[in-house]
Amino acid sequence: MSYRDTHVAGHLGGGGRPFVAGSSRSPRPARSVVKRSFDAIAASFALLVLLPGLLVVALTIKLTSRGPILFRQRRYGLNNEIFEIYKFRTMFVDKCDASGLMQTTCRNDPRVTPVGKILRRSNLDELPQLLNVVKGDMSLVGPRPHVVGMLAAGGLYEILVPNYFERHRVRPGITGLAQARGLRGSTVDAALAKARIDLDLQYVQNWSFALDLRILVETVWTEFLKAGDGI
Repeated sequence: MSYRDTHVAGHLGGGGRPFVAGSSRSPRPARSVVKRSFDAIAASFALLVLLPGLLVVALTIKLTSRGPILFRQRRYGLNNEIFEIYKFRTMFVDKCDASGLMQTTCRNDPRVTPVGKILRRSNLDELPQLLNVVKGDMSLVGPRPHVVGMLAAGGLYEILVPNYFERHRVRPGITGLAQARGLRGSTVDAALAKARIDLDLQYVQNWSFALDLRILVETVWTEFLKAGDGI
């Protein structure tokens, strides 16, 4: 058994997935119902409003490069359950990394299509995740969902941050406190990678409906209106 297998096995519960301390207890269950209801209604409304634009983006992707319109990838969800995330495809199909472990680290990554560069700069590639929210896999706001075996500073994220899996006590989000504070992009830098998880855990511990609304407003401003870098 490799070092990685040994380490991950140490986090596994009876179901074969990493153990989340306290995950069997739902903190503030009444608020969870409010959050889920808001997510479902708001995401459904957003999909209806954005539908014409989403169709234009989908058609542009289809006409400019070979391959599917949507990119699907397995990621950690609530209580470490694995789900399939949706994004607009931004890479050439023969250069896509389905595992998600090979992150883009430069603006001129040759794997990214010309249309994909625009989608990433404007963060429009993330919009299909509204479907994940409607399905219940994700929330509008929460820690960003990571791929299984996510790397940070050259090693496993859960080794760099021992309480890493605590971030999975809530549904992952299209945006989160870390993203609203500008901590997004590559996880090569250890200090920034740790800071991102610190903010994720602050969100988990201090959730409120008002906090979600503030993060959504900050995200629209910093990530869409100011066209930040894609995740």
